[in-house]
Amino acid sequence: MTAMASATALSASGPLALFLDMQAVERGASANTLDAYRRDVTDFASFAASTGHALENADTDTIRAYLAELSSRGFKGATVARKLSAIRQFYRFLFAEGHRKDDPAAVLEGPRRGRPLPKVLSVVEVSRLIETAHARVAALQQLVEQREAEAGEGGAVALPQEGHAKVSPAEGLRRLRVACMVELLYASGLRVSELVALPSSAARSRGEAIMVMGKGRKERLVPLSIPARAAMAAWLEARRVAGMEASRWLFPSHGESGHVTRQQAARDLKELAVAAQIDPARISPHVLRHAFASHLLAHGADLRVVQTLLGHADVATTQIYTHVLDERLKNMVRDLHPFADE
Repeated sequence: MTAMASATALSASGPLALFLDMQAVERGASANTLDAYRRDVTDFASFAASTGHALENADTDTIRAYLAELSSRGFKGATVARKLSAIRQFYRFLFAEGHRKDDPAAVLEGPRRGRPLPKVLSVVEVSRLIETAHARVAALQQLVEQREAEAGEGGAVALPQEGHAKVSPAEGLRRLRVACMVELLYASGLRVSELVALPSSAARSRGEAIMVMGKGRKERLVPLSIPARAAMAAWLEARRVAGMEASRWLFPSHGESGHVTRQQAARDLKELAVAAQIDPARISPHVLRHAFASHLLAHGADLRVVQTLLGHADVATTQIYTHVLDERLKNMVRDLHPFADE
């Protein structure tokens, strides 16, 4: 069996399948996490097979050689560390379950890596992004109203044009959806996977908050700002008019999942960034999540509160934002300490 065929078979059955089942059942790993584990372990399995080792019998030297090959292929330290983490967990599972008498990955150390600060937009930039999203909706609605007025009552309505391109009714719906998404991302700090998978019932459970299913299938209640609630109300009405009210998803799609994909949400944001004259390379759903957390902390929010809102299981994960806290604390000492001016 070739290395490719061996890796393919492995992903469907055997020790990897047992490991993924454990992650799903016992640890509540999400589909995205399981896919990442599967890709990383399968990639190592292919390498091990090319050296004459089956995955379940690979030794420490094989894993070390794989890590060296990743580095020689130009993978960044963070990627190598992530792959090693998946391999470590896999062999720890085999050892704990008695499938191996040793753990070949236990003695290995990953590459040292500094923790980079998250990309953060300024409040002004986020405001411009949101304002542009709503302005694009308003501009299209104005075009439609203008064409309807020109056609007269009962007349044919010409398809509105923006620049040199004709704009379809579906584009108006998409712009409303994008406006709702960008408002929700900044108002709540949702992960993009949480955003696109919101059920329509999440918006109707309570007017001032939405119920979110996070990692490990843990639910949390996320408060919404007044602008975000208004954007959601406008989107829900547009869904109703478009005949999508029966969909179980807040952001329906004709795709396999039934809802808008993470990739589509990211593309829509980048297209919006271009319209807002912001470098699209600086914009992603996760950047808006970072902006949510950083701006809250900069304006006095408690780190534990932000941890809860973000859905972090450990406050250590939230502490990546302490660079914002450090600056705020320095300013507080400067402005409030009784001897600061001496």
